[in-house]
Amino acid sequence: MVRFVIRRSTLILPVNVPRFVEKAHLRGADAVMLDLEDAVPGPDKASARRLIREAIPRVSRGGAEVFVRVNHDPAHLAEDLEASVSPGLNGICFPKTESAREVERLEAQVADLERRRGITPGRTELALLIETPRGLLNAEAIAGASGRIRTISLGPEDYCLELGVEPSLDGTELHYALSRVVTVCKAAGLAPMGLLGSIAGFRDLGAFERAAARARDLGCVGASCIHPDQVAVLNRVFSPPPETVERAGRTVDMFETGLRNGTASVSVDGAMVDTPVYRRAQRILEQAAAIAEVERRKAAALARLT
Repeated sequence: MVRFVIRRSTLILPVNVPRFVEKAHLRGADAVMLDLEDAVPGPDKASARRLIREAIPRVSRGGAEVFVRVNHDPAHLAEDLEASVSPGLNGICFPKTESAREVERLEAQVADLERRRGITPGRTELALLIETPRGLLNAEAIAGASGRIRTISLGPEDYCLELGVEPSLDGTELHYALSRVVTVCKAAGLAPMGLLGSIAGFRDLGAFERAAARARDLGCVGASCIHPDQVAVLNRVFSPPPETVERAGRTVDMFETGLRNGTASVSVDGAMVDTPVYRRAQRILEQAAAIAEVERRKAAALARLT
């Protein structure tokens, strides 16, 4: 059973661009990811680290969860973690994950920092990125490497780079990789994240929405984005439509009425509803309720600012 994670949209932004940090809480994202990796040039990484502690409470003012994407390179990783692990942080995003051993070492580093800083043990989540064929082949072992893992994402741009192909309009080259990530996550009780397409084309919101919808149809429950305009797209795509929620409610009511009358099969809108359909409807209602709670959390946080 997959642990319920409501993180439909994660807005990635470079921590060293003040105007992005200052406005992040107004974007409506379920999570904000402060980037120390790809969006920060090598010479600027040290100065960017010094901005993390102040940025975490600023970007969380709108109720979003906060993650920091660290560098995979050991030359930067330890310092990134030192700068990031703190009581206000929800998790560390680890890119280019390729082995369970890497995750185990990362967990030990995070646990040590939690102990030294008086943070509740296990509070800091690990959000893993699979971005190479080697990582994909090791995905099953990676998923079981730490109890801190709640999500695994496929990084489409880096994965296409490793394949030696250009990202296509329909994401064909990513279909196997994302399907494998979804399958591994579902088996391990984790939440799969990603797009079946590129993250880079932020001006073509139609193409971005189609990439998100294809990923949702494979089983993903959220994705990352790099532009504020993409946030609303992800929140919409990874939420069940109101009519679906309404039908799920009727399905549950009618099935449970059938059970009380001694039958485990009923008709709803001309379609048969048996136990698997009933359970899917229950999950839709649970998801809708959890999304509503996230929206209440964000609205309450913004209200406190006024």
